[in-house]
Amino acid sequence: MRRVIAGAGAALLLGGCASLAIDENLAAVDRFSQERTGAEVRWLRSDAERVEMADEVDRLLARPLAADDAVRIALAYSPAFQVVLAEAAATSAEATRSARLPNPVFSFERLVRSDPGGRDLDIGRALSFSLLDLLLLPARAERAQFRQEQTRLEASAALVALVAEVRQAWVQAVAAAQTAGYQEAVVAAAEAGAELARRMEAVGNFSRLQRAREQTAYADAAAQLARARLHATASREALVRRLGLPAAQAARLALPDRLPDLPATLDDGRVLAQDALEARLDLRIARADLEATARELGLARTTSAVEHLEVAAIRNSETGKSAQRGFELELPLPLFDFGDAARAGGQARYLAALNRTAQVAAVATSPVRDRHAAWRTAHEIARHYRDELVPLRARISDEMLLQYNGMLIGVFELLADARARTDTVIQAIEAERDFWLADAALDAALIGTPASLPALHAPAAGAGDAGAAGH
Repeated sequence: MRRVIAGAGAALLLGGCASLAIDENLAAVDRFSQERTGAEVRWLRSDAERVEMADEVDRLLARPLAADDAVRIALAYSPAFQVVLAEAAATSAEATRSARLPNPVFSFERLVRSDPGGRDLDIGRALSFSLLDLLLLPARAERAQFRQEQTRLEASAALVALVAEVRQAWVQAVAAAQTAGYQEAVVAAAEAGAELARRMEAVGNFSRLQRAREQTAYADAAAQLARARLHATASREALVRRLGLPAAQAARLALPDRLPDLPATLDDGRVLAQDALEARLDLRIARADLEATARELGLARTTSAVEHLEVAAIRNSETGKSAQRGFELELPLPLFDFGDAARAGGQARYLAALNRTAQVAAVATSPVRDRHAAWRTAHEIARHYRDELVPLRARISDEMLLQYNGMLIGVFELLADARARTDTVIQAIEAERDFWLADAALDAALIGTPASLPALHAPAAGAGDAGAAGH
């Protein structure tokens, strides 16, 4: 009896903690975000909060949007992440509800019997509740606590994925706009060459073939510029979608003129620190799922044959007679369903969760190694362009100009060299883009939420054609 009273008291305590659990989960996700990204997580639950946050976003959009500010907007304003927070709150509330006792059931019965001797009235009253649920209340509360932990981890994983997507979208948008700007210089050089070739052909100093070649170079450069501008627009709109900006705010979005400078050296400390797997979200989620499944298996073994046990207090009264008091116990008899299917299903789900956890633990460091290799390679390539190829191309251009001034080469060779130099700069921008994409992917992989890697093997668009024109 004492255990029953204690269980009922625990149920009463759990009755008012749904909003508290939601707030605690949100606070845990916000702490995780502050530690990992430095950005605050805000769940906008009213029109006033949404208006206040919109004003803050307007202030951020008043200047070129930095990557950290883009992350800040996504975590506090993006409708997509607001959905994540709302669904996490709904899951948390359901977990809280699952730990509570079902409400007791009151039944009322009124029967009238008429006979030649008069009219009799029978009234029956019963108050019933699930005794099995009461006995299993501690296990239900523990299972609910595991579900709360799962909810926090899953929301944190969604946050990491969103941050990686936003950072990569920002890098893509800035790099695409920067590339389109340099592509305009290629078009200008090609256009000047085509116009000069037209004039030289008109006075008989150029053949139709030579003019056609210059015109083709100009046409190719114009097509590449159109593609570069389209890519810049598409990349910008992809960033807008990640941030969840409405049309009015999207129109005010401005980006920096260039990507951040490459770091002088790479710090491998953050990678080496991941030898301990305890901090990885994917492994923690798998372990939480395993523990929750184990609890489910334990309950399934207990309740597989007896799914419910109802007890009811009864009071019946009849006209002219004293009231009857007593209780009723309702217990299903396992004649047809012995619970073997429920136990087998629970065991299978547990084995699946166990092997899923083992698989996650076995391959947890593989994405880190993969993305770390891409990160270092991308840095080496970008640094090679910055320190070797771009300066070499600049020296070649200086020498070409000296030869042109000495009348050793013509203007077309000088224009072709200008196109080649600009193409090298565009390739350098793409190499820097790939590094920052790999950097965002590595950050996500270190926490346990792998993000996509850049295709480091992909050549720059049109680089081969433009480069060939300079020889």
